[in-house]
Amino acid sequence: MNQMKWYNEPSTWNEQAEIISVNAGGKTDFWQKTHYHFMRDNGNFYYQEVTGDFTVEVKIIGQYLALYDQAGLMIRENKNIWLKCGIEYVEGVQNVSAVVTRDYSDWSVVPLSQPPVALWLRLQRRLETLEVQYSLNGENYQMLRLAYLTHAEKLQVGLMCASPQGDGFAVVFEGFNITQP
Repeated sequence: MNQMKWYNEPSTWNEQAEIISVNAGGKTDFWQKTHYHFMRDNGNFYYQEVTGDFTVEVKIIGQYLALYDQAGLMIRENKNIWLKCGIEYVEGVQNVSAVVTRDYSDWSVVPLSQPPVALWLRLQRRLETLEVQYSLNGENYQMLRLAYLTHAEKLQVGLMCASPQGDGFAVVFEGFNITQP
């Protein structure tokens, strides 16, 4: 596996075997312009560079506390072209969430009536297209989003967390894995 590196390294994190534990930094986010008119690029992102097509998977267990606390996967070309997906916590509800940013961020959510113990994510890149799938049990996946992102050959692929309005929260990522055809 390629060497992982941090973009906006959090003050507290740990990696052991298949488990990466992170305390998301307070007042952090990834967002560009839309609706709120602000731009933030200070969320925590632990990534490696991947060229070409790939599939990335992870299991996420978060102790979400504050409005918009979020954790999941991120695929990034630069601060203006990226996708993040995972759980976003809104008014006490865990939402399966995807944000695609191409200069402007958009946001789509599926509210989960029962807060899951964990969320499994699988993201596949085929050329310029990304397919986001999620599972509540690690076995049965459903599609959340199919999105155009970029034709760039090399992208940053990894784990993302942020706490836009809170003071941070604990999240555990298990079994992070990237495979290529």
